[in-house]
Amino acid sequence: MKQILVLCTGNSCRSQIAEGYLKHFAKEKAAVYSAGVETHGVNPRAIQIMKEDGIDISGHTSNNVNEYREIEFDFVITVCDNAKERCPFFPSNAQKFHYNFPDPAKATGSEEEILQQFRDVRNMIKKYSQDFVAEHIS
Repeated sequence: MKQILVLCTGNSCRSQIAEGYLKHFAKEKAAVYSAGVETHGVNPRAIQIMKEDGIDISGHTSNNVNEYREIEFDFVITVCDNAKERCPFFPSNAQKFHYNFPDPAKATGSEEEILQQFRDVRNMIKKYSQDFVAEHIS
């Protein structure tokens, strides 16, 4: 079973969405974790827009990257530039991947406009996750 760590700044939106989709697409072929260089709690809008797509991340927790130092990861995926730059060194052979997704938590406008920006980012992460699993896990 492959071990995957998804990193973001606060482990509240993008990394949580990626964790949900990677688990969904990889099924039992991978153990997926997400963490942040800080912890901000799971964003309620991220939970809401994932539920719209049939994936429940309401039980996820916001974790700090240091909690996972003992796990030998096969893959580390950073989903924002800040996490890539601030990520502590992992003494492992993990393959590292990076994609700087927009931060939906910074969205402005009406509630519907903000939710649409969350959905747009969700859809980008969904495609990335599906492609990642097809290329590296399946």
